[in-house]
Amino acid sequence: MTSLITTELVTLDADQGTESSTVIRALAAVVAEQGRATSAEDLAQAAIAREEKTPTGVPGGIAIPHARTEAVTEPSLAMARLNPPVDFGAKDGPADLVFMIAAPDGAGKDHLKLLSKLARSLVKKDFVASLRAAGDPQEVVDLVETALGLRESAEAQTPAEAAPTETSAAPSAARAGADTPTGTPTDTPDEDPTASERPRRVVAVTACPTGIAHTYMAADALVQAGSDLGIDVVAETQGSSGTTPIDQSVIEAADAVVFAVDVDVRDKARFAGKPYVQVPVKAGIDDPQGLIHSALAEADAPNGRRIAAAHAADEEDTSSSAGSRESVGAHLKRVLLTGVSYMIPFVAAGGLLMALGFLLGGFDIPDYAEDIVLGNSLWNLPTEYGDLALGPVGAYLGAVAFQIGNLSMSFLVAVLAGYIAYGIADRPGIAPGFTVGAVAVLMGAGFIGGIIGGLLAGYVAHWIGSFAAPRWLRGLMPVVIIPLVASLVSSGLMFMVLGGPISALTTGLDAWLSSMTGTAAVILGLILGAMMAVDLGGPVNKVAYSFAVAGLAAGSVENPVPWEIMATVMAAGMVPPLAMALATALRPRIFSQAEKENGKAAWLLGAAFISEGAIPFAASDPLRVIPASVVGAGVTGGMTMAFSVTSQAPHGGVFVFFAIDSFLLFLLSVVVGTIISAAVVLALKIFVRKGGAAGLAEAADPSAVPTTAAASTGSTTGSGSADEAKAAEPVSSTADASRV
Repeated sequence: MTSLITTELVTLDADQGTESSTVIRALAAVVAEQGRATSAEDLAQAAIAREEKTPTGVPGGIAIPHARTEAVTEPSLAMARLNPPVDFGAKDGPADLVFMIAAPDGAGKDHLKLLSKLARSLVKKDFVASLRAAGDPQEVVDLVETALGLRESAEAQTPAEAAPTETSAAPSAARAGADTPTGTPTDTPDEDPTASERPRRVVAVTACPTGIAHTYMAADALVQAGSDLGIDVVAETQGSSGTTPIDQSVIEAADAVVFAVDVDVRDKARFAGKPYVQVPVKAGIDDPQGLIHSALAEADAPNGRRIAAAHAADEEDTSSSAGSRESVGAHLKRVLLTGVSYMIPFVAAGGLLMALGFLLGGFDIPDYAEDIVLGNSLWNLPTEYGDLALGPVGAYLGAVAFQIGNLSMSFLVAVLAGYIAYGIADRPGIAPGFTVGAVAVLMGAGFIGGIIGGLLAGYVAHWIGSFAAPRWLRGLMPVVIIPLVASLVSSGLMFMVLGGPISALTTGLDAWLSSMTGTAAVILGLILGAMMAVDLGGPVNKVAYSFAVAGLAAGSVENPVPWEIMATVMAAGMVPPLAMALATALRPRIFSQAEKENGKAAWLLGAAFISEGAIPFAASDPLRVIPASVVGAGVTGGMTMAFSVTSQAPHGGVFVFFAIDSFLLFLLSVVVGTIISAAVVLALKIFVRKGGAAGLAEAADPSAVPTTAAASTGSTTGSGSADEAKAAEPVSSTADASRV
């Protein structure tokens, strides 16, 4: 491995102007002069663009401008000790030590780990002091290479230099490599400490767009701040040199989460139900103690923010080994959910607009909508429209709303396929995914064709992207070569091989569903209802919802079954949050203060068909809440199918009453399911918790002992009872259950 830094890349006590851009250009010129970059201007522009996104100045008079660009041919560190210092945006003033990190676009992980290790070393005060005291460039090179482990300590270290490499950023930090989670929790299960005796626990995720410097500095700063405060902090760095996820058991034991990120957090569902704060990555460097305090404040607040996502508890691939690889099943689930999550906004917006079109223009608006929007305007209102329209204005506005919604819904299969491919191959997969999705629609392959086509496009794009292309071709690969070849292969196969059989399967499935009546329809409703409640917005819920939405456009007066399925799914999805709201109102004493507050909000969330409103309850007590929700939602699903209730809107709950036929029967189904789920969850909490009459007496007697954590919490992994897991941690009934 070539040296990252040489004496020629070090400039000491130089006057390089008063602007950060001037300093960056000077350092870029030094890198290019040493033959490590093909263009000083291209490197400078890349670093300046990064600087404009987030200033790279950090506390202590340090700045770390950095860039990954094709202009760099060899990973390099250029260092300048400035006189006078220059402002790089740090809170505590200008920087006199500037390290420019220049990485090639395709830098290997070994180099990236060294670059990130340097960034971590710059939070160590002794190391920084040694840099300021260095007498010549060679001494700087020796210090840096020693800190990076590129020199034997006996060869290069003096007593003054030994401290930076031997002093950890946090006494509790565990560093097996640049991508290892930082910090270790102080779990002592044999002692069963109470919540008041054990240290508070925080997990953190840090990430920046480049993934070289700020990612690792923020992680170390948070761990050090936690050590200073007496709080256990474990940090996961999602950087360019790789990521090792925090062990799921550590996440489960944490009181709160800090996301110091400038990009999306990978696999955020692992933290479902946890209190959190989310800030730019630089805030993790500038004010780590403040972030930790803020996260714990969210944990202590009854209405503190919680991460609403699919349960981490049902991630079957989660392993206690931090370095475990993603299983095939987990990978497929992740990419399918990626496609569904991007599809849902089209569904919600398009479906509600179509429902509004029906309200304004009448239920026969589909017969007139296209002619009205193309042939009329607000100044030329239509004269031909259905009898149920709210006059000419209503007919015109209804036609506009319906057409916008209909066009939005027409993207569903293409969006689903495109973002499934994106989940596999990243951005190069989007174009081939959208294309094969459009082909699936043309071939009549529908929802199933979109899924299969998206998987095919994604894997083809990923396979092509794995080739080691020559350097001159790399720039064309993601924007031309991969989309071109992946589109040709996946869409060609859909046209010539897959489209026909999938279309026949889809047609047969539609015919089978349309023929379902009586008992068969009720059983289908029971199954769909249970699926909507089993994981509250997770993969099973999304499968049932996507199934209903995919068939919505095929519904008609002659074939109302797709509309009945939509009504069934929506009604069942409303039950869990409404049931938890009802339960907290009927027996508030057996719920924590946080749950009672969440119960108030759950009334509105449930009424609007937002199943995730029940997640805070299920996250703290899954063994009681989820079975109760499944029972009530299943009954609701069966009732709506038995009553042949239909909905032409895919979202909105009671607020789209105008798009729901037999609305009173729809409401009756929801009310019955809500009462059943609330009764079951109360029975489980009262009787299963302490056993029969004893539990009932405690729930009814105001003078009874305060509820323990075991009363209202459960194992979020679904293994073992809440009483076994938490019996040693009594808290008051006002405690935040999701923190225990």
